[in-house]
Amino acid sequence: MIMPRGSDQLLLPVNPFFVGLSLLLALGVNLLPVGRHPAQPDLLAVVLVFWNVHQPRRVGVGLAFLFGLLMDVHQGALLGQHALAYTLLSFVAITIHRRLTWFGLIQQALQILPVFMAAHAMSLLVRMVAGDMFPGWSLLLAPVFESLLWPLVTLLLLAPQRRAPDPDENRPL
Repeated sequence: MIMPRGSDQLLLPVNPFFVGLSLLLALGVNLLPVGRHPAQPDLLAVVLVFWNVHQPRRVGVGLAFLFGLLMDVHQGALLGQHALAYTLLSFVAITIHRRLTWFGLIQQALQILPVFMAAHAMSLLVRMVAGDMFPGWSLLLAPVFESLLWPLVTLLLLAPQRRAPDPDENRPL
């Protein structure tokens, strides 16, 4: 089997319970009442994109739409604003998931930055069409912070799947 260049070892199968738990924890972090600043990164979006890239058959566009509706209701935003942005994120992440895994973590973060920018631009466009005020230029920092979180989220969420180093020299895998 040809392994992608970005990974140096085979991974164990992912536990579906872990996928759901990580998504619910990211949703919980987004629901914390810490105030809303335009440059604040969206952890749920990062975790959704991560699972769309690494498990596209388990976490798809429908789940992203559902989480987007939950965020819309929580933030009192225009119904469908986050749902549309998360759906766009999910679709693009599933589209590029095979190509993205061939890169290292830093290159993946650079590749995923335009995806986060497009999602924030879509959300901003929906808000502006609905008559909301422009939140300020600090909005451009949110996708950068999300992209900077990508390597950390990848290391944390792939940790349970990593195999222990095998001391047996006679087995190739």
